[in-house]
Amino acid sequence: MASTEQQEHAAPLLQPEVEEAYTSDGSLDIDGNPALKHRTGGWRACRSILGAEFCYCLANNGIMYNLVTYLTTQLHQSNVAAAKNVSIWKATCFLTPLAGAVVADSYWGRYRTMVVACCVGVAGMLMASLSALLPQLIESSSTLSMPSAQEFVLFLGLYMIAFGPCLMSFGADQFDAGDTSERASKASLFNWYVFTMNCAAVISATGLVWVQGHYGWALGLGIPAMVLAVGLSCLVAASRTYRFQTTRGSPLTRVCQVAVAAVRKFNVAAPGDMALLYELPDDASSMKGVERIEHTTDLEFFDKAAVVTASDEEAPRNPWRLCVVTQVEELKILVRMLPVWACIAFFYTGTAQTKSTFVEQGMPMDAHVGALRVPPASLAAFQMLTTIVLIPLYDRVFVPAARKHTGREKGISDLLRIGGGLATVGLAMAAAATVETKRASAARTTASILWQAPQFVLVGAGELLATIGQLDFFYSQAPPAMKTVCTALGLLAVAAGDYLSSVIVTAVSWATASGGRPGWIPDDLNEGHLDRFFWMMAGLGCLDLLAFTCCAKRYNKSRKAC
Repeated sequence: MASTEQQEHAAPLLQPEVEEAYTSDGSLDIDGNPALKHRTGGWRACRSILGAEFCYCLANNGIMYNLVTYLTTQLHQSNVAAAKNVSIWKATCFLTPLAGAVVADSYWGRYRTMVVACCVGVAGMLMASLSALLPQLIESSSTLSMPSAQEFVLFLGLYMIAFGPCLMSFGADQFDAGDTSERASKASLFNWYVFTMNCAAVISATGLVWVQGHYGWALGLGIPAMVLAVGLSCLVAASRTYRFQTTRGSPLTRVCQVAVAAVRKFNVAAPGDMALLYELPDDASSMKGVERIEHTTDLEFFDKAAVVTASDEEAPRNPWRLCVVTQVEELKILVRMLPVWACIAFFYTGTAQTKSTFVEQGMPMDAHVGALRVPPASLAAFQMLTTIVLIPLYDRVFVPAARKHTGREKGISDLLRIGGGLATVGLAMAAAATVETKRASAARTTASILWQAPQFVLVGAGELLATIGQLDFFYSQAPPAMKTVCTALGLLAVAAGDYLSSVIVTAVSWATASGGRPGWIPDDLNEGHLDRFFWMMAGLGCLDLLAFTCCAKRYNKSRKAC
């Protein structure tokens, strides 16, 4: 039997193992108990999450990439109407995660929200497939307009699909922020997330588009529903390996409280000593699990929300009149991000062309490559393959080399990476304009569709830089209590870009088609000037890059270099 002294000496050595058995970030397992590190989370959980993301992206892109073709050939919509409808729907797909983030953080939790969203998505994809089956189910009807019925069923299904799951933040929850090795793994999650998305997109842009062209739209739109159902099964089957975060109320409510409180105290002057601003002690119940943020001197107007007045001292604290400093600083961080976010949104106005005007540009071109016929929508495979190939090279070759010169852990800053992406997509628009000029001049001989490959490659390189860069930027710069909302803010930039693309296409069509002219984007592109549209987009991209440079410099002055 060990001596008492030996037992006392061994106890401290064993204690850290007991403490390390559980995560340090307060995450729970599916039963509501503290999560054990060796049984939950990490890559064991993220494999199924990335698998579900793969299935969702394959299914969603399987509909998205060839949707403009379905609208123009089966529902007989014009090029402008089809491009506008695709842009609006695609934008909505990236807009709804913000609403999902609020529901997940405030009420249901991220896991339950994802499962419900996947179920709605499966039902929506079945509706899209049904729209292609309607002509066979209703062979003759004098009272029903078949295209109108198909459009109703299709768009009902499409906007059900738009309520898709946002798996990224739930994947980040699987890594303990208090563990050094798991924190490093979380940093690579964004790369693998985008890598998975693009692998799925390649299969969609080639395999599913090919099925739609050779075996019909009913099967081509039905396969995505089956694929998403498989992804949902994988997600649910691994539920016991996940780590769950407790809901802490809506971050958007906290932000609105600061704005309202500051406005209500518009005439109240901030104290000379900022230490007098209202802040709760660390042991207060409302501050548990909330990381304190130090006060900053800019955006002084919002400091009014934390000024304690005589009426605040006389009554219980009203959160819509008096807010803590940490809450005020959360809003300040969001406000600082907005100019950068606006510039990033225009980047996605350029990438939106790959699903609309790029496809329309390829329709009158020679789609035969040897004995194969390449559908115009399948050219997006060049974009995806470029990203897939460059992500490992960027992570394993460029980052270590750049780190030696800059001393930065990421090689280069997030903002510099995003700026490179903005410039690259501007070059893609210039390449598309050049191709269109040559296509129009060779209309009688029909130019090869492979002429479009360089512009898709440039868009793929731009997404490697800007998309992953902006996801990392919004996540790393977000306050601890708002990681999910700020991640959704990155997706909201995609939505804003797509909506803006629809507005630009509509405005250009209206402005250039007046007086009986065909306009820049007519149904017969040989009568229009699509090249001028692309040159216009390239010019706007240059202006956006200049604005982004100014915003990035200003942001770095107010926040730590990123």
